[in-house]
Amino acid sequence: MDERVLILAGHYGSGKTNLAINSALSKKQKKENVSIADLDIVNPYFRTKDSEEILQRANIPLISSDFANSNLDVPALPQEMYAVVDDRSRSFVLDVGGDDRGALALGRLSPSILEENSYKMILVANFFRPLTPDPVSLLQVVHEIETASGIPFTEFINNSNLGVETTPEDILSSDKVAREFSELSGLKFTATSVRRDLVPALTGKLDNIIPIQLQKKYYE
Repeated sequence: MDERVLILAGHYGSGKTNLAINSALSKKQKKENVSIADLDIVNPYFRTKDSEEILQRANIPLISSDFANSNLDVPALPQEMYAVVDDRSRSFVLDVGGDDRGALALGRLSPSILEENSYKMILVANFFRPLTPDPVSLLQVVHEIETASGIPFTEFINNSNLGVETTPEDILSSDKVAREFSELSGLKFTATSVRRDLVPALTGKLDNIIPIQLQKKYYE
């Protein structure tokens, strides 16, 4: 992704945070000056802060709420988040909240992001989640996030998975639904993210595979 700002958004449990971390690590391997910002303001879910140690080892600065991983669910973000639009010498990966409430945080930055026009906003789709099992329900989430954030999605990634229990057959079964969603929404179906150990079994069966590493939180 050559754009300076990579935005990943999707419903709760879609795997957007795991993809955000993998994306930041990939950008860093290409020698980019990259930071990651957690704009999700809802606490009880997997947060980028859960992978703070691996990000620190990779020398990737993390911007997140002071209340992340606490017992408080406070919709507050640090002033530092404005570095996303103020410091154009850095690339940013943004992990956006899972519904219209979470996407409101992105709305504070959207005028500057749109003005610069160096971004991609990728929908992370997981058709195994109970609230987004089909194209119609996921399209509703798309409308909610776009309305709240003020930024339209540019494409989507099929990240359908069941965590560590995912099988190649699970991913293949979701491919048809992903293509139906692309037709319904008009969004470009960019790729399918696949856990690294499953890639050999799916090579040649899917058009574009993004290998990913599950973060420690999935195994706890």
